[in-house]
Amino acid sequence: MANNKLKIGIVGAGVTGLSAAWDFVNAGHEVDIYEASAEVGGLAAGFRDEGWNWSLEKFYHHWFETDTDIKQILEEMGLWDNVIFPRPKTSYWIDGKIYRSEISPSALFLPVSPISTIRMGLWGVYLKLKNKGIDLESETAHHWMKSHMGEEAYNKFFLPLLIGKFGADYQDVNMAWMWARVKARSLKLGMYQGGFQASLDAMAEKVKAKGAQIYLSAPIEEINFPDEKPTVKVDGTTHVYDRLLVTTSPKLLLRLANGLSTTPYGQKVADLESIGAVCVVFALKKSLLTDGTYWLNLPATSADKSTNKFPFLALVEHTNWMDKSHYNDDVIVYCGDYVPADHEYFSMSEEDLINRFASVLPTFNAEYREDWIRKAWVFRAPYAQPVPRINHSHKIPSLKTPLPGVYWASMSQVYPWDRGTNFAVELGRRVATMMMDDKA
Repeated sequence: MANNKLKIGIVGAGVTGLSAAWDFVNAGHEVDIYEASAEVGGLAAGFRDEGWNWSLEKFYHHWFETDTDIKQILEEMGLWDNVIFPRPKTSYWIDGKIYRSEISPSALFLPVSPISTIRMGLWGVYLKLKNKGIDLESETAHHWMKSHMGEEAYNKFFLPLLIGKFGADYQDVNMAWMWARVKARSLKLGMYQGGFQASLDAMAEKVKAKGAQIYLSAPIEEINFPDEKPTVKVDGTTHVYDRLLVTTSPKLLLRLANGLSTTPYGQKVADLESIGAVCVVFALKKSLLTDGTYWLNLPATSADKSTNKFPFLALVEHTNWMDKSHYNDDVIVYCGDYVPADHEYFSMSEEDLINRFASVLPTFNAEYREDWIRKAWVFRAPYAQPVPRINHSHKIPSLKTPLPGVYWASMSQVYPWDRGTNFAVELGRRVATMMMDDKA
């Protein structure tokens, strides 16, 4: 670790930036964090409607019991006691019926043959117990799951999920990514009391209490490096740093960092692929999923959303997991989907998107009526899910860029793990150690 005090700039006050800042300030360094939005949190940020005691995530979030990195940093900050782990009910919608998907007695009655059920269960245990899965990245999840789980189970359970998640690229995603999804999951899911935004705000306050400065509504205009030191321009003013950590999307990194796009590193960044996320959040007057299901996986048979029975991938009744009293007795329902950034969902008006998603809600509850909707919100993020193809580990740019003193850490680099706040913590702390150890 460097002995001298460093002046460090961080672009982005999401979980990665806040976690790195925590280690910087604890090591005695000077830290400035710049966030374009009006609140900290990035993709994990939330909102609060009038009358709600808790905030609600713009895009659904939860933690797993296996998420050790978020636990460790919250414990260090004295915040872990605010985390609760109820066990929700997660299910599949298959042939017009709801089947519970996690381990339970109902798993014995899945709509596949007993042989397929046993085969699927055994290979599921294999993936869960496998300590490292990076060796699986030379094979696609499509081929591995089909050959190991069998066509019947694959077609019923995994094919619809892959299509729903990755659309036209579903056959190209590697198996290491799928292994990580299985490995990380737990039956109980965690939530910070007050919502994720409350946890992010609390983390930000802990970082600020140690001396860091956080500037909200402060988008970076440009990154340069005169005199071999990184600089950022904010609201027309240039700030000079010894080290700079950028936590933006690949596209924004290339736009901000002058000269990076013409380097081999920049080309590697440009070649990274991702898809976007769309969430329509409904505040309903009555429960939609009356069987208690929290997360309902919906089938997708085509990457063309217009040909599928459902126009989105997952229906999440949040208040079947968290008590609706936190939301002034609103029943909170997410309708979420992953689509490319050029998909029509990103150009449709909010009203049209709400109407399209709401049109299938009667499918889940025959009593549903339009007047159940008290309010609805639309949230869209063009950079939300990296697309990891075969041998993806060889395609990931290093955390240290060729620009003097500039580092980049994003969800594209947590592979093989899926994007999420736990792995954002690990990434932020890993890059912080690199930056402090760098003698350049």
